[in-house]
This record gives sequence, structure tokens and C-alpha cells, in this order.
Amino acid sequence: MSESPGTVPEDPSAVQRALVEWYEADHRSFPWRETTDPYEILVSEVMSQQTQLSRVETAWAEFLDRWPTATELAAADRSDVVAFWTDHSLGYNNRAKYLHEAAGQVVEEFDGEFPETPEGLQELQGVGPYTANAVASFAFNNGDAVVDTNVKRVLYRAFDVPDDDAAFEDAAARLMPEGESRVWNNAIMELGGVACEKTPSCDEAGCPWREWCRAYETGDFTAPDVPTQPSFEGSRRQMRGRVISTLKEYDELELDELGPRVRVDYAPEGEYGREWLRGLLADLADDGLVDVDDEGDTVARLRR
Repeated sequence: MSESPGTVPEDPSAVQRALVEWYEADHRSFPWRETTDPYEILVSEVMSQQTQLSRVETAWAEFLDRWPTATELAAADRSDVVAFWTDHSLGYNNRAKYLHEAAGQVVEEFDGEFPETPEGLQELQGVGPYTANAVASFAFNNGDAVVDTNVKRVLYRAFDVPDDDAAFEDAAARLMPEGESRVWNNAIMELGGVACEKTPSCDEAGCPWREWCRAYETGDFTAPDVPTQPSFEGSRRQMRGRVISTLKEYDELELDELGPRVRVDYAPEGEYGREWLRGLLADLADDGLVDVDDEGDTVARLRR
């Protein structure tokens, strides 16, 4: 490796030991931290991408109660999976579609067994590098160092790592103990989530890296900008979800029948009118969730 980025110690053993001991002594309890089942972990990772963890806990338990294995999810009606996603406000509905398709791949292409490496897991529909690495780490203890916004903030503050993706990845890789991706990735994300938040609580949370932390030493807790999740209420995501819920109930509807059920202020020629609704339907059609029939009066229906 090249020279350590920022002030990452050449010998990180003391830093590693301090963080792991801090995490193992006390950390937030989430049910997906108590399992090594790759299916259960994949569901939690996909749900967590756009949803507060407090809401994910309930949705995750209910989802697994309904579809406890990849085999049972693969056999489910996709519209039921999408409807569940919508009913629990879990973000973009195409994530439900991809999760359903990934379960089918596990059953049909991998004989019911999940791939165990980040590279193998990326072969599953909708599973990108971050999610693949998380599943490999937490299910198989076989992942790379995770780099999310929380981890970037920790590395930037603690070790003065430059605000550069390659530098963050290099620093994270140097710090992770070999063969310990499960505990390490959980621990460093926990650090960013409870001690090194946007407004840090170093002493209150007993941050284990205070003796090495450049920000703690200088009092300068600036960090790279972290994008904020746009409000769900009134968002395009919410409206897409309402389209799916409505079509689940009515099977198919013409535009001017569907519109008022999606928005109470729907007006055919208005800002939230036919053109706006056509745009929503076009997005959902691109995601493989609805069909739109433009012969005569436009009719929308769930894709089966």
C-alpha cells in the first residue's frame, strides 16, 4: 500500500482494539445484528436504504413473517411484495421488485444458496457494491471495509482523511482487521451513528477514538456534507406508492379515475393533472410495475 492517508496510524492495532471493545461492551440492538442468515440481512439492507431504522424493525419482522425464506419470496406474487413495500412506506417500489427478482435468482440460479462474496452477491438483481459488501460482511464475515456517509465522517474527523472517495476507501481498508468484517463494519458504523453524528457526542458516548482523534484535539468538527433524505410526505416516491396501492385495489383505471385517488387536488388540465400522472406511470412502467394502454382512453393496470 501507499503512504497512509491523513493521520491513519501505520500500526492500527490499538485503534482497532479500542473500537471493537467499545462496540462489544454496548451497542444498539437491532434484530438483523442477531442473525447471519443472508436472506434476512439482505432484506434489512434493502429496507434500510431509505427508511429510518425504527420503522425498518417493524417492517422487517412483518416481511419475514410473511415470506420467511428466499424460496417463499420468490414464489410470491410480485404485486403483493410491492404492495407491502408501499403500505410500509419503504421508499422506491422498484426496490421491492428487485428484491423479489433477487430471491428468484437465488432459487433458480444458485440452487437456493446465496453467493458468499461481494462480487458474487452483485450478480443478484438490484444488489449494488455497498449492499453486496454488507451482506458478505454480516452473513459470511467475508466482506471489505464498508464506506458509507457515517464512516466517511468518522475518518475525516478522526484521522484527517481527505474528502476523496479513494482516500476514504484506502483508510477504511487499512483500519479493518483482516478477516473481521462482521464486527468491524458493525462497530465503525455504530461509532458514526451514536458518537460521531453531525453534532458529535464524544464524551457522552464514550468515543473510543478520542485519544487519536484530530477533531477532538482541535475542536474542529467540520465534515463532508452529508445529503439529507427529502421529505416523504408529498414526494414523488409517495405518489408512486399511491398509484400502486390504488391499482392493487381497482386492478385497472382510466387516468381521470386514477388521478383523484392519488392526489385530492388532481385536476386533468392542472399542475397535478394528466401530464403529471402520465409521468408517474411512465416511471412505473420503466420499472416493470405497471402497464399503460393508450388506445382510446388511457388505462393503467398493475403488471402481472
